[in-house]
Amino acid sequence: MKTVLILLSLNFLVSCKNNSDSDITNTNMAASTHELTMKGAWKLISYYNYTDNKITDTINASDTNKQIKMYTETKVMWSRFRDSDTLDWFGYGEYSIGDNSLTEILDYGSKSMNEAIKEQKKFTFKLLLDEDKFSQIQLDDEGNPIYAENYIRIE
Repeated sequence: MKTVLILLSLNFLVSCKNNSDSDITNTNMAASTHELTMKGAWKLISYYNYTDNKITDTINASDTNKQIKMYTETKVMWSRFRDSDTLDWFGYGEYSIGDNSLTEILDYGSKSMNEAIKEQKKFTFKLLLDEDKFSQIQLDDEGNPIYAENYIRIE
């Protein structure tokens, strides 16, 4: 029985075609059909503060400071919970991604957020997107990072 299994295994290995061009094509096709997406639910895990384009401080999120963002094809909604804060925080609107940027245009939010939306409803961030994590980085007028919110995918 062992001899039959060994012969079948050798036959399989010998019959495999070694064609590097087809490997490259298959790899490229797999990469092009697997597009990164924001769709899903994301949990804030930390903040970064920057000085001179370097991360100078990391603040980890905790159970007393929760933030969730949810994205559909075109819509975003986020909510924030902080034990120490008596204000509700949430926002809803549209988003788009492109050229390593995330743009959120908020339609409305909590009472406190609506005050901010009166002043500015469009928020643009540098985006570092991976399959199961992303960072949205606030840049100053010269393109230098100020702070980042770092998320992991929860759904």
